[in-house]
Amino acid sequence: GTNDISLLSTAGLAVAMGNAYDEVKAVADYVTLDIDHNGVAAAIEKFLL
Repeated sequence: GTNDISLLSTAGLAVAMGNAYDEVKAVADYVTLDIDHNGVAAAIEKFLL
């Protein structure tokens, strides 16, 4: 939810899920796929592998 905004604002790399609220995606450095399309795995693959 929107409570993620403060966390993402202080993160070194802010990644939001594709199905996040628009307000959350606006503060993210990167928006990954939604939860139904393995967004977490896609972000891990992009940034950690």
